[in-house]
Amino acid sequence: MKIGIYPGSFDPITYGHMDIIERASRFFDKVIVAVSKNSRKQPLFTIEERVDMLNTVLHGYANVEVDSFYGLTVDYAERKGAHAIIRGLRAISDFENEFQMALTNKKLKPGIETVFLMTQPNFSFLSSSVVRELAAYGGCVRDFVPPFVEKRLREKFTR
Repeated sequence: MKIGIYPGSFDPITYGHMDIIERASRFFDKVIVAVSKNSRKQPLFTIEERVDMLNTVLHGYANVEVDSFYGLTVDYAERKGAHAIIRGLRAISDFENEFQMALTNKKLKPGIETVFLMTQPNFSFLSSSVVRELAAYGGCVRDFVPPFVEKRLREKFTR
């Protein structure tokens, strides 16, 4: 069974993330969408809230599961028996950092590949941070996130 790990903060999940997940689900027997704790970021949603949102919006994908982890992605991938780490690229500016990370991961765990998927052009500008900022100022995020996530964002910012 070919397993791919799609790690990220998913704070919150966007249609850009879902595009990558849907396409990756065609290449792998199993895709694990793994919410990671990033010590450099202050999240809007807790890990539990992000896992809940992911489970809700991804329930229709039979070969996709949601999990969370802390630590190095390659160590997590090895524990899960993954063959690849899936990374989405929006623009050339994403590539340099992702390339460096992929080479580092390859050095640490030579048996685990990194697979880059380019996002669809209509999502190339989209990021979770853009969605959070837009939602914080009461902007409409309907075109950027699933309805359940839009609802959760509204609840978060109306408190």
